[in-house]
Amino acid sequence: MKEPVFLALTGEGLKTAHTARASLGGEVHAARRLVETGAGAAHAVFDEAGSHIRELFAAGRAIVGICAAGILIRVLAPLLADKRAEPPVLAVSEDGTSIVPLLGGHRGANEFAERLAGALGGHAALTTAGETRFGIALDAPPEGWSLANPQDAKGVMAALLEGEAVRLEGTLPWLEASGLKRAEEARLRLVATTRKVAGNAQSLVYHPRSLALGVGCERGAETAEVLGLIEASLAAAGLSRGALACLVSIDLKADETAILEAGKALELPVRFFSAARLEEETPRLENPSETVFCEVGCHGVAEGAALAAVGPQGRLVMAKRKSARATCAIAEAPAPLRPERLGRARGRLAVIGIGPGTEDWRTPEAARLISDADYIIGYHYYLDLIVSLIADQKRIDSELGQERERCALALKLAGEGRKVALVSSGDPGIYAMASLVMELVEAAPAASPEKRAEIVVAPGISAFQAAAARIGAPMGHDFCLISLSDLLTPWEAILERVKAAAAGDFVVAFYNPVSKRRRHQLADARDILLQRRRAQTPVLIARQLGRAEERLHLTTLGALKVEDVDMMSLVVVGSSQSRVFRAGGRDFLFTPRGYDRKEEPVEAMAEGAAT
Repeated sequence: MKEPVFLALTGEGLKTAHTARASLGGEVHAARRLVETGAGAAHAVFDEAGSHIRELFAAGRAIVGICAAGILIRVLAPLLADKRAEPPVLAVSEDGTSIVPLLGGHRGANEFAERLAGALGGHAALTTAGETRFGIALDAPPEGWSLANPQDAKGVMAALLEGEAVRLEGTLPWLEASGLKRAEEARLRLVATTRKVAGNAQSLVYHPRSLALGVGCERGAETAEVLGLIEASLAAAGLSRGALACLVSIDLKADETAILEAGKALELPVRFFSAARLEEETPRLENPSETVFCEVGCHGVAEGAALAAVGPQGRLVMAKRKSARATCAIAEAPAPLRPERLGRARGRLAVIGIGPGTEDWRTPEAARLISDADYIIGYHYYLDLIVSLIADQKRIDSELGQERERCALALKLAGEGRKVALVSSGDPGIYAMASLVMELVEAAPAASPEKRAEIVVAPGISAFQAAAARIGAPMGHDFCLISLSDLLTPWEAILERVKAAAAGDFVVAFYNPVSKRRRHQLADARDILLQRRRAQTPVLIARQLGRAEERLHLTTLGALKVEDVDMMSLVVVGSSQSRVFRAGGRDFLFTPRGYDRKEEPVEAMAEGAAT
């Protein structure tokens, strides 16, 4: 079952949601009014519960509604089609005393209801026949187990409900404590094995996820080769893919595409160990190698990683096998493994643009990456704008002027295997943190942990886009962006760019137009543009876009005054073609592209639509 969304509609429900999430993970989504009135924080907010619930359901998210069951039933009833594909949906009373799985009982909802009842001190009202009679669901094994032939589970359960007995083969602790009628000569069988065994209508085969798949490869090896070696190794050992718990390797391979893609293809978490940790397994290796030791600092990667994952009570069940550029080994633990407790994951640094600040202009990707982070780092003013998304993540506030330190810390944490969200306003790639992150990563030593972390850049709405949307379409034709800050760029270079923009008749958006210290730059830029453009050229001063203090002021190039602009403003200067008109009681600024003069080819219009 995917991590659940706890959906709160009331203040008490929001408290219950956070209590549940603290124990079971997931996200808290709440009605906007609750967050805005100080009832508590949430990872995401919504205005209309019905549409939000339907979106989550369509996305396959597990939903725990802290609300009346009838609300969920009425909202989701038109969407119900295939119970095998529908995500779990549970209704929980506001005080957490009653938990009712409504959908997906055999896809994790029933088990999760029991866990939720334990976390909240409530009662799980299970209504499916297997759980009610025997306390188990044959087609929904607990975490750490997989069922090889789920298509046969319904028939076996039906026979058991009719009174037939069953025999257990292998260690099935979660079934041994159930109310199943058992007999040594029973026709029905429930089998536990890591071997690749085919089940049938009388035999259900369960695989404990107790196998660790150790993999090593040369730099740049092909994913197809690694996957081929894994499949051949499983076949040679007679082991089932369903018994694999994780793919493990040395941390030097945390950025190795073939290993990461193999984990994705096999739907396995990928974990990494240091060379020092793998070297501790040398006495248990069947194929220690001095060559490998000289290259990476341990005597075996595939075997060492597999043994490190299964612990001292585990054993190697398939020694190292080789292909041209890869190695593979498999070890077995005495019980199902918990991959999240092994080694460390590959770190991730998400450089996130939150737009101007309003939640309406924040992308779903940004919200998801922030809620999924272990650490959230940013200028404290920007973090205050997303306080509704910050729950139990570690928040690290920074000051203006500490951009390099901020990015370096984010990279360091990602290099240690953490999931980090580095927050920028607007778009992180436009006068923001993404460029500095790239600069630091480029300069990092080739073997540094920072170089191996995953880097994700999540775009946001930049100030020029927000300003354009507010006033009409000033960027309807060619435009450019110029920062007037000379802190990082020589003023002479900035002047040359302004002159070029003037000569090219570009619409210009000036970022960082003034500050308390910088007072002449905007005036200088204005005077340069006036050499090429008429004084009546329209100008927009947009301040605090998307925030409560937002203000739009239309003026002209000749009337533009430095005193009308502050450091929270963006200045947009039109081209010779830009025009202002009034309609519907407000002013609009736009730059025509020329559609009224010449019909564009279909290809050009499509390209314009795509941008």
